[in-house]
Amino acid sequence: MSTTALWVTVLAACALGFVTKYLGYLAPESLLDGPRRSRVIGLLPVALLAGLLVTQTVGGDDGIVLDARLAAVALAVVLMWLRANFIVVIFGAAVLAAALRAVGWAA
Repeated sequence: MSTTALWVTVLAACALGFVTKYLGYLAPESLLDGPRRSRVIGLLPVALLAGLLVTQTVGGDDGIVLDARLAAVALAVVLMWLRANFIVVIFGAAVLAAALRAVGWAA
């Protein structure tokens, strides 16, 4: 892909994001009202982030990859379940991933 095509794609994505956000502000309140819609709207970011987490953790070029990222995310889940401080969770997962990669367990 040429540099020009890449920048056109980036600018088009930016414009599409802006238009989508703007249309959200123009949506009538009656469209967003209701208990069911409120629950779905509230849970949608959680579902999207969970999907992103899974694809970035075990996704590879040719399929599922089990490496240091999965162990680091598992440790982060355990630390979050134990209600550890967020910075402790981040550093703990990073240290575990680095240690596993240092001993040769990486994709």
